[in-house]
Amino acid sequence: MTEKPDVTTVLASLERAGTRKYRDAMARYAIVAPKAFGVPVGAIRTIGKRLGTDRDLAAALWDSGWYEARMLAAFVDDPAALTAAQMDRCARDFDNWAICDHLCFHLFDRSPHAWRKIEQWSTRREEFVKRAAFALLASVALHDKAAADAPFKRSLPWIERAASDERNFVKKGVNWALRSIGERSAPLNRAALATARRLAASADASERWVGKDALRQLDTPAVRKRLAAKQKPR
Repeated sequence: MTEKPDVTTVLASLERAGTRKYRDAMARYAIVAPKAFGVPVGAIRTIGKRLGTDRDLAAALWDSGWYEARMLAAFVDDPAALTAAQMDRCARDFDNWAICDHLCFHLFDRSPHAWRKIEQWSTRREEFVKRAAFALLASVALHDKAAADAPFKRSLPWIERAASDERNFVKKGVNWALRSIGERSAPLNRAALATARRLAASADASERWVGKDALRQLDTPAVRKRLAAKQKPR
């Protein structure tokens, strides 16, 4: 029987895979991580596949504080077993946009608590917790193909309420969520466009940016044609 690797062994593997070149490149993408080895996400994913699902290891990796270890935790944790308290603890630890988006995109979006966290986090003051609400909303919109339109329509007021947040990482998260919802279906496209037009006409600069940028992506013949094709019976 193969012995499970412990967190020390896995951290050593990550350190060996890291490079100063990649670590320096992170800064150019505004990824500020106090403890980083410099490992590309592709290499982290490969390590995660080799390790498989391991909740205890995921917790130890997260507690280590290393950027790549926390990225790896998303690949080895079990989304179905996540607790709401665990998601809150992780969100409080988010210290850059990349770790926030990575957890939302690769782990949190498959949690049964996802919608509750989206709503709760959407009004939080902490920058990356609030971004997490909308990164998670965008991730669910992109990944949950079977979900009905109703919960996404219900989330549009949360987007509109948060669009005035002028912090760059928050407003970009809000914009990402609005665009992702608007590309799910023709009815959601119409609803998202109505929200985007109201925001684009706002006197608030942040709201205008969110609305206008969403309109550029969603209000196009190509998007309308693709969504109309999805509605046709096969």
